[in-house]
Amino acid sequence: MTMWVFGYGSLLWNPGFPVARREIATLQGYARSFCMSSVHHRGTEEKPGLVLALDEVAGAHCTGLALAVEGGAEAETLDYLRERELISSAYVERDLEVELHTGDLVTAVTYVIDPHHVQYCGGMSLEEQARIIAHAVGGRGPNTEYLYNTASHLAEIGLNDEDLDWLAGRVRQITA
Repeated sequence: MTMWVFGYGSLLWNPGFPVARREIATLQGYARSFCMSSVHHRGTEEKPGLVLALDEVAGAHCTGLALAVEGGAEAETLDYLRERELISSAYVERDLEVELHTGDLVTAVTYVIDPHHVQYCGGMSLEEQARIIAHAVGGRGPNTEYLYNTASHLAEIGLNDEDLDWLAGRVRQITA
């Protein structure tokens, strides 16, 4: 049985595990947004950055990539993802049904935000998000790089995200 992982942020451009297949896929009931403060990868405790998370919102949906893990690499992929994504307990691992662009339904390992976690910061204005992203840097580099890579990879696969496109443009203005 194929192990699927749903990518909506950095997993789009940096999965970090062997991918056998990539399929455009949609997850119902969640919205992609910069609703998680990042104190490790894209910011620090003193100056948190922002990373994308899936926020549970009735009627929302998120389109990203379903990534099929190469056969035989399932166990190490899950270990790797848990080490990477569960660095704090802000993300919760779920097995959620996503619809591939072909219409097929698959269950995918998906990381969603815990809205009760201290790092949850949903509802922030785009302007405030842009100001934070423009200046934050963490262990994996500048917050701007995370935003630009995600927005450009979404566009590359034909999945423009209006909020991310606006943020990328605004952050470029701030940092110019």
